[in-house]
Amino acid sequence: MSPSQALFSSRLYDETTFYQQFRQDLLHAAREVVIESPFIAKERAKTLYPIFEQLVNRGVRVYVVTRHPREHSETMEEQSEAEIRRFEVLGVQVFLCTGNHHRKLAIIDRQILWEGSLNILSQAKSREIMRRIDSKETVSEMFRFLKLERYLE
Repeated sequence: MSPSQALFSSRLYDETTFYQQFRQDLLHAAREVVIESPFIAKERAKTLYPIFEQLVNRGVRVYVVTRHPREHSETMEEQSEAEIRRFEVLGVQVFLCTGNHHRKLAIIDRQILWEGSLNILSQAKSREIMRRIDSKETVSEMFRFLKLERYLE
């Protein structure tokens, strides 16, 4: 086993187990949180606002990458715009993507990568899967692949 394999850990979660571990990861964030979620729904977002507020107050940079609201249906567009404004009031920096953005992932302190099918900021009733990977090397690979260094400090 190589040294990088020894430092790599991975675990699968579903819609019933994801948020408990994800909240713990968020609460332990020390520097930076990046969340890519194409949809933002009021009910799910409001469950994360207190954590985002704590993070921002502690000096943790929080970024949300999401689909531009005008690429949603009218109802979802209004909901998304309202939640984006609320994020920005909290101090979360939001990046809007066009072109049918659909990635679902989170990166915490450039150490933990969550990736899968679950829309982190909108999931409600769907059956989903997320993989939690604890690996600086894997996160670095994802950062380079997504070219996130262009946007993040």
